[in-house]
Amino acid sequence: MPTRIYILRFPKETSNEPVIFQLVKQYDVEFNILKADILPQREGVMILELKGAKDKVNTGLAYLKSFGVKVQRLAAAINRDDKKCFQCGACTGICPVGALYIKRPGMEVLFDPDKCTGCSLCVSICPVRAMEVSPITETFAEAEEKIIT
Repeated sequence: MPTRIYILRFPKETSNEPVIFQLVKQYDVEFNILKADILPQREGVMILELKGAKDKVNTGLAYLKSFGVKVQRLAAAINRDDKKCFQCGACTGICPVGALYIKRPGMEVLFDPDKCTGCSLCVSICPVRAMEVSPITETFAEAEEKIIT
């Protein structure tokens, strides 16, 4: 199942509710918290990677919205400049979805853009800046339609 990354903005009234827990329990949606800044009784922001069946992810997102959580899909494309890359492999350890991996026995670092979710963790870890992020321009409705097919 493909994954998608979302930015969630929690109102202060919702920041102490276990809404993310319910994604797993009620909606059978897997999640990976990439970054979070949430404190009780304060507005919060979370970057969340979601994985699950399209209908379950959509229902889970609707559940979050019912609590006043603003949901925005983080859509980005990662590109690698093969001329800059010197095959150090630093990016392979940080890639949460295996889009960057080492092909053995030649120890070549390969990049599969189809697996990439655009989290951009590889961009900051690359010592020669061979990885670049490019925004994907699509409307929110188009992004929702593409969540998980």
